[in-house]
Amino acid sequence: MIARALHCLAPAKLNLFLHITGRRPDGYHDLQTLFQLLDFGDEMTFTPNDSGLLSLSAHGPTANTMPLDGNLILRAAELLRATCPGKTLGADILIDKRLPAGAGLGGGSSDAAATLVSLNQLWELGLTREQLGAIGITLGADVPVFVHGHSAWAEGVGEKLTDIMLGPRIYLVATPNCAVSTAEIFGMPDLTRNTQAIKMPDFLAGRSRNDCEAVTRRLYPLVASTIDWLAQYASARMTGTGASVF
Repeated sequence: MIARALHCLAPAKLNLFLHITGRRPDGYHDLQTLFQLLDFGDEMTFTPNDSGLLSLSAHGPTANTMPLDGNLILRAAELLRATCPGKTLGADILIDKRLPAGAGLGGGSSDAAATLVSLNQLWELGLTREQLGAIGITLGADVPVFVHGHSAWAEGVGEKLTDIMLGPRIYLVATPNCAVSTAEIFGMPDLTRNTQAIKMPDFLAGRSRNDCEAVTRRLYPLVASTIDWLAQYASARMTGTGASVF
């Protein structure tokens, strides 16, 4: 195999709104959200090798928050490799980690999606975006939109995607110095879980919110103070379960 490196951006995302419309018997939540992908994120480099080994090296301002063993990048690579048993598929992965963990920006999910898409190309596996998305949903609800590669309206647990074109926008994103646990927020009994489904015109008319915001504000005072500070200057909303605000 001739080693040829592939460089890509694993972009951040914002949830322009987040409605929880129900809870399934398996514990997962049905939701509606509008994913806006950004032009900022983690920079990743993938180089295939003949050893059959997967290696991961990280640097960058938030690299110390990312575990190098058992994280979504290596799990994604291992799941992808499992689709072609009998082949010797390895890769050296380098990440310039810029997105903090627990920020609601989708950093781990975006890294996993970039791994699926990039190694599918480098290993010449020929899987479709739909097939990669099906692998991605087993890693996390946000992974499919990053595999999709476009801003999108999402329903289900986040896997039912419809392309959305919002035009050029500039966002100011503030991230307080705390990491929010998504599992903790979705496990809280006072989380709103019965919001009525809306349509795109409802969102454009301002009839939307983030159902997780009230719970996160209560549990994480730094998030609450960041929302209040930013709201002095413009409409402010939390992305995902926090901690980032835009």
